[in-house]
This record gives sequence, C-alpha cells and structure tokens, in this order.
Amino acid sequence: MDFAKLIDRVKNILLTPKTEWPVIAGESTTVPDLYKNYIVVLAAIPAVFGFIKSSIIGSGAFGITVRTGIGAGLTMMVLSYAIALGVIYLMALLIDAFAPNFGGEKNPVQALKSAAYAYTAAWVAGAGAVVPWLGTLIALAGAIYAIYLLYLGLPYTMKCPPERAGGYAAVVVVIGWLVGLVAGMILGGIFLASAGTSAMLGSASLGNSSTVTVDANSGLGKLAAMGQQMEAAGKQMDAAQKSGNAQAEAEAAGKMLGTLMGGGDQVEALGSDRLKAFVPDSLAGLKRTSLAAEKNGAMGMQVSTARARYGNDQGQELELEIVDMGSAKGVMALAGWANVESEEQTDSGYRKTYKQAGRLVHEQWDNQGHYGEFSIVLGDRFTVKVSGNAASIDALKAAAGSLDLAGLEALKGEGVKRG
Repeated sequence: MDFAKLIDRVKNILLTPKTEWPVIAGESTTVPDLYKNYIVVLAAIPAVFGFIKSSIIGSGAFGITVRTGIGAGLTMMVLSYAIALGVIYLMALLIDAFAPNFGGEKNPVQALKSAAYAYTAAWVAGAGAVVPWLGTLIALAGAIYAIYLLYLGLPYTMKCPPERAGGYAAVVVVIGWLVGLVAGMILGGIFLASAGTSAMLGSASLGNSSTVTVDANSGLGKLAAMGQQMEAAGKQMDAAQKSGNAQAEAEAAGKMLGTLMGGGDQVEALGSDRLKAFVPDSLAGLKRTSLAAEKNGAMGMQVSTARARYGNDQGQELELEIVDMGSAKGVMALAGWANVESEEQTDSGYRKTYKQAGRLVHEQWDNQGHYGEFSIVLGDRFTVKVSGNAASIDALKAAAGSLDLAGLEALKGEGVKRG
C-alpha cells in the first residue's frame, strides 16, 4: 500500500475537491483495489479513536472515570469497523441504483468511488471522538462536508447533469442515513453505549486553471500544512512496510497517527504531577476532598488527566477536571479554526459552545437541579472543566477563572516535537 499516495488523495479531496473529482473519475480501478488501498484504512479511523476514547481515556464525573473494558472495547471497535465497511458498500449500491433516475449512468466502480471519497471527510472527522465535548460537533462538520463532496462528485463519477446533483445527493443521503441508523441500532443492541464544515475550511479561490490559492491563516491553510507533514509520516510508513520490519512498521504507524492528531507534530503529554500543580486545595470556598491524576497512551497518542472533588457539609459539590490533549492538539485546533458553535435551549436550561477571546468555551446549565458545567480550551491543547451544584453558571465561570489558566496555557508548546 502506498501511504504517501493515500495521504495525498485525502488531502486533495478535502482541500481541492473541484479539481480532484475529475482525476478520480478518470482513474481505472476495481472494487477490491478501492477497499484495499483506501477504504480499509480510512474507515478504521472512527473505530480506532472511538476505542481510544471509550477504553483508554474514558469519561469522568465527580471523581469517577468510566472506561469500557479493553476486551469489550476491542470487540466494539471491530464491529463498528466491519459495519462501516459494509455501510459504504451499501451507499455505493444506492448511488449506482439511483443514477438513471437523475440522468446519470450506472457504474458500480464509479459509485463506490463516489461513496468512499465523499465519505473521507466523515472518516477523518471521526478522530475527533477523543476531544471532550467537541467530538460530536467535529463529527457533524465532517458529515456536512461529506454531503457537499458527494454533491460535487456525482456529475463526474456518475455523469449526472450538475443541476440534478443536489437532488441525487439528497436522496442517497436520506436513505443512507436510514441505513446508518439501522447499523447504529445493531451496535446499540450489542453494547449499551452511544456516541454521540463548510465554515471549517476558511477561504480558498479556484481560478480558471488548476492552480488553487489558499489563505495560509484560514482553516483550509492550516489543514494543508498538516497534510504536508502527514505526507512525510506516510513516506516513513512506506519505508517501514517495505523493510519487512514489523516493529519499525508499528512504530511508523503510531507516529503517523500521532502526527495526524497532533496537527503535524509529535506531542508528549505533560506528566500527571505537572497537571496536579494546577489543582488548588480549595475552589469556590469548598475544600478539596479527593485528587487523582493519570497519564495514558496508545497508538501514538498520549493523554494526561487530573481530577479533583470539592465539597462542604451542606452537600455542595464541585469537580475540577484538567486534561492535556497534547497528542490531539491538531484536532483541537481544527475545531477552533472551524469556528465551531452550537446552542440548544431546553425546558430546564441550555447548552452552548462558542468562542471567547480566541478560546473555545462550552457551558451547560440545568435550572431545575441547579447543576451545570463550564469548560474552556487553552492553547488548542488543554481543557479545563468545572462542574457541579452552584447558584448559577456564573459561579462555575468564576471558579474556573480563579485557576491559573494563563500559567497552564503557557505550557502549550511543552513536549512538542515539530513535524
């Protein structure tokens, strides 16, 4: 497998789809080759990072970290991966079947190209599963961009009139969503678990020729830079594979994953003792009742976490969680470049994600239980979350503000090896 070529294709379909789709449509290939050289690698991303999140990082609240057992996590990973491979083939069947209805030409290989390369955005976004409270938004951005890619590609691969590509894509997406829903129900029946972009891409201009000008400071430009660094990692993977050295190949694969998540850099997460230094003895007038810190790593990724609980005799409790997502700083930064924002109002409260003073912020509040959480991303690397019972969300914000956020943010470059 030519990993450098694979990475180049991923980069091109995400960054310059209007010029890449004609190239894709003109390529001679087969269904087995598409699976072997592209789909089996990209479709593994959501499954692998879902496993890392559920079984390695886990989810925590009030001093309790919940992790899926390694065995169950691996089983879930394999099942979700297998279903992803099947769903993409079913999507290709739908694309092929509906082609005549929208003035296109049936061609099973071109249909699989359409499904696989359009779905690239969603697969890559699946790496965001490891990012606290942003994973769902990143996945949504990837899904939206995948629909846009499909819309752009159908006139080239299935030869449908461009003016009918929108309806064609919509029909495939709606039916494909139902297929995905059924697949999710299958997984949900086996395990009691759930997982919960145009703006991401910034500005780019396509002239009359094939030359593309990209703003280096936009999300698109940052993604392009990450792509160049990933190319180098891919070449190392190729060299290791050709050498026949299994250990070198495993190390190169880990480095490539780490480079992907680190935004082109290899990142050593801070030691757990370093994070503990930012955990105060008291918070919002409450004494600390417990403290735990740990550092975990797998597949080229490292994550450090420090959690503390605070309380008083009146039953008021707060939890502080500080996480160094250093190995995933590339995905964290991508969420920032995307200007990810969301807001939801409920009968009892709200939740919203927004940017404030250049930092991503998430807050949610329940008026009935007087319970909420306030989280902030520092330096595209660290997340700080304060949650618990309080008089208002402002009390949680004040508690977070009392921490040495500037000191923690100043460590954003520590342990970073530039790609």
